Amino acid sequence: MLLVASLDEGEYTMEKKNSIKMTMDERLNTIRAGVLGANDGVLTVVGVLFSVAAATNNHFAIFIAGLSDLLACALSMASGEYASVSSQTDSEKVVVAKEQQLLNDDIAGQKRIVTNFYVDRGVSQHTAEKIADELLTKKPLETVLSVKYDFTLGHYMNPWSAAWSSLFSAAIGGIFPLAALVFVTGHYQFVATIGATVFAVGLTGFLSAKISNGLIKRAIIRNIIIGLVTVAIHFGIGKLF
Repeated sequence: MLLVASLDEGEYTMEKKNSIKMTMDERLNTIRAGVLGANDGVLTVVGVLFSVAAATNNHFAIFIAGLSDLLACALSMASGEYASVSSQTDSEKVVVAKEQQLLNDDIAGQKRIVTNFYVDRGVSQHTAEKIADELLTKKPLETVLSVKYDFTLGHYMNPWSAAWSSLFSAAIGGIFPLAALVFVTGHYQFVATIGATVFAVGLTGFLSAKISNGLIKRAIIRNIIIGLVTVAIHFGIGKLF
């Protein structure tokens, strides 16, 4: 079987078409970044609010501290997601180049891997070899990427979508406790802030469980406990100083 060193025209066209439509993994990666960003936004902002509030009664100082932390958290989450997903994307591109080279240098070895993949799934040796021959003739690079890495050619994780998702979600998540502190005054101010925190972390727990098909009730309870512990720890630290 004759293979060229680079993608042929048909595979290039396929990669270009694939890049237009997001895979489930790509969508889930963006949603994951948003859920994590929202959760971090809630917890870091409420932590700062209660730390500062325990140390001072100056309402404006508390508000400025919370707002500054919200912006810092959102930017930090976004930059972290961008760096992390960029590294993943770079690794995926290295894998593509490596497998293309293997197709040129060791097509027999690649055929053996594809054949074994189908044999392990119950296909007879003869049929598996025929399948491998046909797939490696029509879509060699796409086939080995799918078989060896469960990866679709042309679909790389987008660091910008993850970064923007995390940025906005962290900002929106942090707004809940901050808004409660700003708009509710008097004795109920901190009660309202705690209530807003419970609602926000419960919501992120619900969303994360729905996205991952996990246990919704357990995720909500876990997030609420984490939120309340965060409030208690930061309030205690503020009281110490």
